Amino acid sequence: MSTAGAVHADDDRGDRSGLRTALAGLTTRGRSFLAAGIAAAICAYVLGQSDLLRVGLLLAVLPLVCAAVLYRTRYRVAGSRRLSPGRVPAGSEARVHLRMDNVSRMPTGLLMLQDRVPYVLGPRPRFVLDRMEAGGRREVSYRVRSDLRGRYPLGPLQLRLSDPFGMCELNRSFSSYDTLTVTPRVEALPPVRLSGESKGYGDGLQRSLALAGEDDVIPRGYRYGDDLRRVHWRSTARYGELMVRREEQPQRARCTVLLDTRAIAYEGAGPDSAFEWAVSGAASVLVHMLERGFSVRLLTDTGDSMPGEGAEGFSGVHQESADAAGLMMDMLAVVDHSDEEGLSRAYDVMRSGSEGLLVAFLGDLDDEQAAVLARMRQRSGGAVAFLLDSDDWLGEPSDVPGPGERPAEEHLRMLRESGWTAVAVERGASLERLWRQADRERSGLVAAGGGEGS
Repeated sequence: MSTAGAVHADDDRGDRSGLRTALAGLTTRGRSFLAAGIAAAICAYVLGQSDLLRVGLLLAVLPLVCAAVLYRTRYRVAGSRRLSPGRVPAGSEARVHLRMDNVSRMPTGLLMLQDRVPYVLGPRPRFVLDRMEAGGRREVSYRVRSDLRGRYPLGPLQLRLSDPFGMCELNRSFSSYDTLTVTPRVEALPPVRLSGESKGYGDGLQRSLALAGEDDVIPRGYRYGDDLRRVHWRSTARYGELMVRREEQPQRARCTVLLDTRAIAYEGAGPDSAFEWAVSGAASVLVHMLERGFSVRLLTDTGDSMPGEGAEGFSGVHQESADAAGLMMDMLAVVDHSDEEGLSRAYDVMRSGSEGLLVAFLGDLDDEQAAVLARMRQRSGGAVAFLLDSDDWLGEPSDVPGPGERPAEEHLRMLRESGWTAVAVERGASLERLWRQADRERSGLVAAGGGEGS
């Protein structure tokens, strides 16, 4: 719930500024009445017609009186906005609930409510609110939807006050706004093993750690059912009560998701571009691995790591994992192309230790970046790469390779020779299907180098 505050109908101070505000709020009808009244008064003076003068004065005074009364009316209206939900995947709808409260002791007139929204979320919503009694409340809602990820401001709210004759309209704005976060689309992935790895991940490692933890030097009080072989006699003598050694908690398996954001690695734009597919794929793998109980982090070619806290930047316990997932999805909602030319910064981050499973979403590569990825493979227990070819995604034939360049098929072969499970991503391919293909290739059920796009 976001409270927008209170709006007063007499916010402007000063007679001169107030007069200008009131006259600027005259509608076409009000200006027409004023012009007609002035013209009638001039004609009455020239022709000497007193009756026409009275008519002219009436026409001219009516819009001015309406503007003065509307400007001096002391409306006090409080507004609030609530997003449901505040974070949605691209292509999904969110509902915005608006509530207006009349906190003054007098009823309001006809109110026109308008909320400012970016054009990508849809048309600007407008509502007409009937007369609100003192202490009354009105609630309205509208829906927003975006196919493009990002963070979009909603607000501020605007109120338009009008008199019963439609001679004058005044606008008042609230001060606060809310932010709607549109995250990348997430595709559900099957729970494959991606077996064959020996370091840092896998169900077998989790089970072995759970069965054979190491002793912690910090003792705790004896509890009924504790193994007497774990009694710590030195601490028992010190504290005067039976103390046992604590068992270390099982270490969680790790997964690093590497997202290549280099501008030179992708071509095209829009929801169906190769870069957006890579961002959506990274989000899908992050969510999938967190659901499987992995400690996960997001890494980009710039060296930025998320969540960036905990042991070596990985998420920790379940609550921390939920918070980390929100942070990583927020990061992916606004991630854009970088000016980096290579993946060296990401490799520098990974040199500190074993990364467990490494899942990379890569754009166009050259020989140098393929060599960097080969060194990354040595720092991980297992490595899966999804390689996107810009020419294929743009539907254009591949250019003739120049010096230092090789076709995407050659870079796939280089990654596979260095130990990666590399899969080519065709335009519009399903990540769920490619995820299964990577599992089959890793399990040895698909021959090396075969079925790149199947």
